[in-house]
Amino acid sequence: MEKEVLITTPFITLGQLLKEESIIGTGGQAKWYLREHAIEVNDEPENRRGKKLYPKDTVDIPGEGRFLVRSRRED
Repeated sequence: MEKEVLITTPFITLGQLLKEESIIGTGGQAKWYLREHAIEVNDEPENRRGKKLYPKDTVDIPGEGRFLVRSRRED
C-alpha cells in the first residue's frame, strides 16, 4: 500500500519524513535509523537523512510501507 505524504514546501528531507510519519520520535534518531534499515528513494538505496525529497519521489521503508511525496499545490 502506498501512503501519500503531503508537503507545503518545495521539498522535505528524508529525516523530516521519518519524523512526520512517526517512524522515529525525534530528528536526532534519523541517522541511527538510516544506518540500521535499508531504505530506498526512487528505487535506489539511500542513507542520508538530509536527502531532499520532492513531489513524485517515492520512499520504500521496510516494515513501514511505500510513501509518495506530493505537494499540496498539485491537483
